[in-house]
Amino acid sequence: MSARGRAIAAVALRRFLRAAWQARFGLRRGHARRRVFARHLRLACEELGPTFIKLGQLASVRPDVFSPETVFELERLQDRVPEVPGAEIEAILAAELGAAPEKLFSAFELRPTATASIAQVHQATLAQDYRPVSGAVLPRGSRLAVKIIRPGIETFIAQDLALARRWAGRLARLPGMARLRPGSLLEEFRDTLASELDLRNEGRVADRFARDFADDPLVVVPRVIWRHTTRRVLTTEFVEGWRLNELGEAERSGIDARRLAAHGAEVFMRQVLVHGRYHADLHPANLFVTPDSRICYLDFGIVGRTTPAERIAIAQVLAATVYGDAERALRYSRELGLEVPEDKAPAVQARVADLMKAHLAGREQADVRGFALGFLSMLADFRIPIPEGYGLLVKALITVEGVARAIYPDIDIIQSARPFATRLIAAQLSRPERLHERAPAALKAALRELLA
Repeated sequence: MSARGRAIAAVALRRFLRAAWQARFGLRRGHARRRVFARHLRLACEELGPTFIKLGQLASVRPDVFSPETVFELERLQDRVPEVPGAEIEAILAAELGAAPEKLFSAFELRPTATASIAQVHQATLAQDYRPVSGAVLPRGSRLAVKIIRPGIETFIAQDLALARRWAGRLARLPGMARLRPGSLLEEFRDTLASELDLRNEGRVADRFARDFADDPLVVVPRVIWRHTTRRVLTTEFVEGWRLNELGEAERSGIDARRLAAHGAEVFMRQVLVHGRYHADLHPANLFVTPDSRICYLDFGIVGRTTPAERIAIAQVLAATVYGDAERALRYSRELGLEVPEDKAPAVQARVADLMKAHLAGREQADVRGFALGFLSMLADFRIPIPEGYGLLVKALITVEGVARAIYPDIDIIQSARPFATRLIAAQLSRPERLHERAPAALKAALRELLA
């Protein structure tokens, strides 16, 4: 075994033993035990570095595979990596863009603004006017953010993934682990990582998102400077603002926090239900609030998609959740791939109704997180598989509530969603094709009432 392989094995074993000890070797049950193991999994990923940090971040958007405790613990992963020296950054820019930074930009800061496991960001100044794919022309002198892939990271990740594949093969032979499909799951993560390592993909998604919300004055997406963008370099305009995890009372007092929080929730619903593509990695570090009270979206590495048929079903589930209709929520969830066995359906529906009463109805402030975590745990208890897209949406909704409350702590996201859900369902039902589809059933129901 290589030195790196031994290091991975040592960290994994040490963290497993510590977790087992804190979980009293299985005496602590359910939520408490899963929370202990999730915490040590996160710490292991942070110790093992960039590849495992990224794998953990990808796992954090897969509640269809991992427990809620694991998913939300891995969301807290932090990158602790040293910055790349300035000379190496200059060499990358020269290789990728064909010139030294002083010839590409009016100014370029060699000290990074932010560092992460895969890339780091530098500030620069635009040397010439630039017309982006959408939005107004960026004038000469505009501040820019230049995201640069860390040198050698592709090779490092490839080597770590090769080691991880061997471990996945061993894990697959353990009782209870086969259902997680560690080998195929790792291949999915490898493909996602490969996409993230080509920054042009992120730029293209950012441009589409910007076009989707071009008519929304409260949404900002940094415009991409394609002239200075390649596979390993992404250049966008720099947006000033506060990250949500840095947004304190003083900043909130200077913006229309209530309006912005409610609008942010509606923007997410429009992504899912109108445009059919949504930012699937929303967390406080990927969002800014600007001094002029707008929301700026960053980092489009992970995107979810919905088909027209799925959007109709999701809208119905959303409306049913908003109005506390457990039967309707489960009925339309089946159209999204959630298969509830007939013998379990009454018990599942009763549990969902109880969760709605406990977390959504009759409360001064609805607790979407509590409801969704209870829902995911309930599905695990009944051993009901969670479809990938369905799980991603549930987690995204939890995150949206957290984001909204970071801006305005007293927001009730269910009350904010109610008018939007109602308008959306009404618009869908009034479409000619839907009226034609439902007309026979409506006529039969009317005749039954008349002849009764």
